[in-house]
Amino acid sequence: MHVTHKNGRKWVTLDPGDHFVSKENLIMSTLLGSCVSACLYDPVNRIAGMNHFLLSNRRYSKELPIFQSEAGRYGIHAMELLINKMIHRGANKRYIKAKAFGGGNVLPTINKDNFFCVGKVNSKFILDYLELENIPLESHSLGGETGRVIRFDTHDFAVYSRKIQRITDEKKIYEKEHTYWEKTIIKQKEEETNIDLW
Repeated sequence: MHVTHKNGRKWVTLDPGDHFVSKENLIMSTLLGSCVSACLYDPVNRIAGMNHFLLSNRRYSKELPIFQSEAGRYGIHAMELLINKMIHRGANKRYIKAKAFGGGNVLPTINKDNFFCVGKVNSKFILDYLELENIPLESHSLGGETGRVIRFDTHDFAVYSRKIQRITDEKKIYEKEHTYWEKTIIKQKEEETNIDLW
């Protein structure tokens, strides 16, 4: 996560795996490929938050309910961290609304037969999660073949989304997400399988 100031306002830029919550008037921004960002806000208590998550599986069976999968557990964890932090800052869950972005097919993977690719997994997860938790989805831009830059303005809770068309930006997204995947998710999986019992 990086914090800067532009035009007299605070800008918080999230990387994969980050989440941020604030009552301040600021901009939250991120660059998305296969990852998804949930932009949540409580308009009554004026608290907003955003995350940037990538589920743990590159492929997901269409026949398996996502919440029963390993991929689903990562997404649930990312969403619970964000919502709990918002509630801790004074938000009321019954007022929380959502906007969701990302899930582009930018990570190379097999996309045939009875499997979703990673971007579709992330997109399906966030839609299912918000419906299950009764959090209204006010707007979204999910899926497709390109990445996105999003900016979440906590002043009016507007989210500005721009699709990435340049190949250099697509490579940058892939490198960031692939690095996050290897350093965080795969490392965590290895640590979970190397537990010593005594």
